[in-house]
Amino acid sequence: MEVDPRFAEFVAQRGDALLRYGYVLAGNPHDAADLVQEALLKLRGAWPRLRSKENPESYARTTMARLHIAAWRRRRRELLAWDLPESEHHDPLPSGDERRMWQALAGLPRKQRAVLVLRYYEQLDDAEIAAVLGISRGTVRSQASRALGKLRDAVPAEPMTRGPMTRGNVR
Repeated sequence: MEVDPRFAEFVAQRGDALLRYGYVLAGNPHDAADLVQEALLKLRGAWPRLRSKENPESYARTTMARLHIAAWRRRRRELLAWDLPESEHHDPLPSGDERRMWQALAGLPRKQRAVLVLRYYEQLDDAEIAAVLGISRGTVRSQASRALGKLRDAVPAEPMTRGPMTRGNVR
């Protein structure tokens, strides 16, 4: 397939500006280059339909923004580390009560388990959980209430002899 000379001219003239825009979006040159490359591939496929349009750069910028948002959504909770840890990390095996808690959590219906994980592990509020799961905020609250009830039944409460909780807030 032959490259339209107008497309090649557009890339030659506006490629650096698109790369700068990608850098502003992504915050690093590697992701910026990926955004530009993916956007130009999409623009190349759509070029016959855009020939009569005055501003193909707006198509490319919109595509880059959408690609960036899609990538951000996929990894929004992921933290990248440049350095490898100096030693291996192994979580300690759970005690009897903790093991029962994990088993009880694994035994919950999927929606209830997802609500609890999003609320207490990811620390999302009800509106965010509702948006992620595609359910109403009332359903989030009722599923959380049912799930917590099942966990209370499965793992009896122990007296507060330990210090205050160190991870997350209980709602």
